[in-house]
Amino acid sequence: MNKHNFFYFIKEGAVNMFSHGFMSFAAVGITVACLLIMGTFTLVAVNANAMLADLEEQNQVLAFVELGLSEKEAREMEPALRRVPNVRDVHFISDQEAAAAFRARYEDDELFQGLPDDNFSHRYAIDLVDIAYMRQTCEALDALPHIDNVNAYEDEAAGFITIRNVAGVVCVVLIAILFLVSVFIMANTIKLTTFDRRDEIAIMKMVGATNGFIRWPFVYEGFLLGLFSAVIGFFLQWGLYEAVARSIASNDTINLITTVPFVDMWSYVAVIFAIAGMLIGVGGSLSAISKFLQV
Repeated sequence: MNKHNFFYFIKEGAVNMFSHGFMSFAAVGITVACLLIMGTFTLVAVNANAMLADLEEQNQVLAFVELGLSEKEAREMEPALRRVPNVRDVHFISDQEAAAAFRARYEDDELFQGLPDDNFSHRYAIDLVDIAYMRQTCEALDALPHIDNVNAYEDEAAGFITIRNVAGVVCVVLIAILFLVSVFIMANTIKLTTFDRRDEIAIMKMVGATNGFIRWPFVYEGFLLGLFSAVIGFFLQWGLYEAVARSIASNDTINLITTVPFVDMWSYVAVIFAIAGMLIGVGGSLSAISKFLQV
C-alpha cells in the first residue's frame, strides 16, 4: 500500500464514519459500553489479586523451638531456617515476648495471668514467599533439629489460592465473552452502514476494483470507530474508578478494602483499551464487509 492509497483509504474511512452519523454513534456507544464492562471486570480482578497478594505477604507460620533451649541456642537456629526453600524472612520471638503477648491478649482472664515464662518456648515467625507451597515448607521446617512443631493455617492458605484461581478464570472467561459480543455487535452495526452501499460495491467489483481496494476504507472506518471508542471509554473508566475508590475510602464499614491507585496503572489500561477498541472495530469491519464482496 503506497502513501497516496493510505491517505485515500483513511479519508474514505473518516468520511464513512461521519456520513453514517447515527449508526456510527450507536457503534461507538455499544463499543464504549463493552469496553467499560470489560475494563471494570479487569480492574476488579487486579484489585482482588493485589489484596490477595497483601494477604499472602502477611501470612506466616510459627516454628516452635524445643523447650529447654536457651535464647542463645534458639537464635543460632536462624541461618538454618533462612536456608529452607520458600522462606522469605524470619523473626525471632523469645519466650518472654511470647508470654507477654499471651497475657496481653487475655488480660481480662486472671487464670492466664500467672503462667510462668518457662511454659512458653522460643519461636520463629516465618514469612513465606508463596503460600501455595506452605505444606512442603512446613515439612522442611519441622524436619530441622530442635524444632518442636510448626503451626500453619493451611486451610486459610488453600482458601486464598482457590479464590485467586477462581477469580482469575472467571474474569478471563467473562472478558473473552464480552470481547466476542463486542465484535459481533460492531460487525452488525457496520453491516447496516454498508447495506446502503451494496450497489456501489457491486459496481466497483464489476469495473475491476480489487477486494482490498473496496475493503480498506471500511477497515479504517472500523479502526477509527474503535480508537474513538477506546478514548471515550478510557476517560469514563478513569472517572468511574476514581469515584468508586473515593466512595470505598470514605466508607468506614468497608475501610478494610484497599484499591490500587489508577495513576499506577493508567498506561496499561490505556494500551489495553486502545488495542481492544481497534481489534473490535477492525474485526467487526472485516466481518461485515466480507458478505458484500461476494459478487
